[in-house]
Amino acid sequence: MGHIWRCAHLLLYCCLLLSTTGVQGSGYLKYKDPKQPLNTRIDDLLSRMSLAEKIGQMAQIERSIATPDVIKNNYIGSVLSGGGSWPAPQATVQEWASMVTEMQKAALSTPLGIPMIYGIDAVHGHGNVYKATIFPHNVGLGATRDPELAKKIGAAVALEVRATGIPYIFAPCVAVCRDPRWGRCYESFSEDPKVVQMMTQIIPGFQGEAPPSSRGRPYVAGTRNVAACAKHYVGDGGTNKGINENNTIIDFHGLLQIHMPPYYNAVINSVSTIMVSYTSWNGVKMHANHFLVTDFLKNKLKFRGFVISDWQGLDRITSPAGSDYHLSIKLGVLAGIDMIMIPFNYTDFIGNLTSLVHDNTIPMSRIDDAVRRILRVKFTMGLFENPFPDPSLAGELGKQEHRDLAREAVRKSLVLLKNGKYGEKPLLPLPKKCGKILVAGSHADNLGNQCGGWTITWQGLQGNNLTAGTTILEGIKSTVDGSAQVVYSEEPSPDFVQKGGFNYAIVVVGEPPYSETQGDNLNLTIPAPGPSVIETVCSNVKCIVVLISGRPLVIEPYINKIDAFVAAWLPGTEGKGVADVLFGDYGFTGKLSRTWFKSVDQLPMNVGDPHYDPLFPFGFGLETHPSY
Repeated sequence: MGHIWRCAHLLLYCCLLLSTTGVQGSGYLKYKDPKQPLNTRIDDLLSRMSLAEKIGQMAQIERSIATPDVIKNNYIGSVLSGGGSWPAPQATVQEWASMVTEMQKAALSTPLGIPMIYGIDAVHGHGNVYKATIFPHNVGLGATRDPELAKKIGAAVALEVRATGIPYIFAPCVAVCRDPRWGRCYESFSEDPKVVQMMTQIIPGFQGEAPPSSRGRPYVAGTRNVAACAKHYVGDGGTNKGINENNTIIDFHGLLQIHMPPYYNAVINSVSTIMVSYTSWNGVKMHANHFLVTDFLKNKLKFRGFVISDWQGLDRITSPAGSDYHLSIKLGVLAGIDMIMIPFNYTDFIGNLTSLVHDNTIPMSRIDDAVRRILRVKFTMGLFENPFPDPSLAGELGKQEHRDLAREAVRKSLVLLKNGKYGEKPLLPLPKKCGKILVAGSHADNLGNQCGGWTITWQGLQGNNLTAGTTILEGIKSTVDGSAQVVYSEEPSPDFVQKGGFNYAIVVVGEPPYSETQGDNLNLTIPAPGPSVIETVCSNVKCIVVLISGRPLVIEPYINKIDAFVAAWLPGTEGKGVADVLFGDYGFTGKLSRTWFKSVDQLPMNVGDPHYDPLFPFGFGLETHPSY
């Protein structure tokens, strides 16, 4: 009997030994042991990797081509959803999580079993996902001057993203937008680097608060948090005339003074990744700038996470884009970019990078640095221990607690710029027993318009069928007293307004949704029919104009006709937040995070400039008190 037990124990020991033996017979797998020190795990895994496996880790491909075979056969390290890329229209949490699971299984089936990291844009909530909570865009959050609110929003967004099985987001944008003609200006918290620095508190919201021992190194608290990405390094908000992806002309001192400060805070707050900008600095493409990416960010600031390219960012090093991909990969990787958002032609990327290593153009030390950084983030965020979605988080998407937080953010982001004509008493807050009230304008009952770009699709959508939320009109109707009559007319005629017997009118107009280059705008006028609606309504009845926009627009020609003027930015899905403040349940507290110009001829014009002559200065915002 003893002999049988000894044989059984020997057999069990052999099984255990086999289970902890490397595929190539290299012994105990330290990298799979969470009790081992981080650097020990990284060193052990890196020592086992072939060049093909290393290059695979540096590749990020788009969801639409990321079949299990592609992931497995090419050792792909990362997959992403581009703007508007989903597993199915109106996909459920379960459909998202199932997609991620299948991809992860493919990654784990490779010999070394390195998990892939799935990334997605979540610039104002989990914007690609149906029924997610959509928060105000950053231009509105900057007007709150409330870093604690930003942190809470980060934590809520992290939970909604994790609900779909995704552990990595391309947010926050920490651009310092110096010219509102830029189509991404709403992604910037402010023209003032100090405000942007303050609002980087959204990073510990996303990732969890890093302990002092982890400060400055990538950190993710656990499976209820996500790895964040500060973007777009560096100077993206300072391009000539605000043209997207253009040239930022500024000396090094100016770059450090205006555009770099948010990155100091991002690194201190243990941001896991940093994305490089499409822009150039004094004619040199950021994606090819070794001095700023390696010498400054990695060596001077001691950033220890990984640097990721933007979408086809390497292709755009050359003009026209992609005309010399071999050169682009050489310049981008040698500059210090670690993970390449390819996102489609992965075979060209892998082939070209392999040949550049084989002919010693790119040294193995550069590849190892890139992969070490990628592995550091994956280990730090617990991806090896918890590679799969957590089904217990499914209820986090769009939950009421998050919608309430978004509604609070809307309230705090609203900036009251005028309240009553000269010599008259303030018009706001409005009484809830307001008799008959006219609500007009293209943005009053349009959820897509109030959410803006990066909502369900890359460019955003107009209308009320894109996702779940509350329009401003619905918010007004649910806030006023039952005795009040709310009449909605998108574009009322003068006769209709004159004969309607209205006590007040609320005109809600603004920009249609847009993102990136499609939003570049050299005239910044309120799109038609906004001006004519303002003219028609405000000439005949006391009116409040609520402007829905990603930036200041030309308002001076109409300001004297308007009784009260509210900048509501791009408030997202919770339109009740606007009604909360208009009708006095809460006071106006928001302050301009951007200078409001008189004329586009003044641009660029920022606080502190000589000859500063705004219509409303940076930091301006009238306040009201709740009317209990």
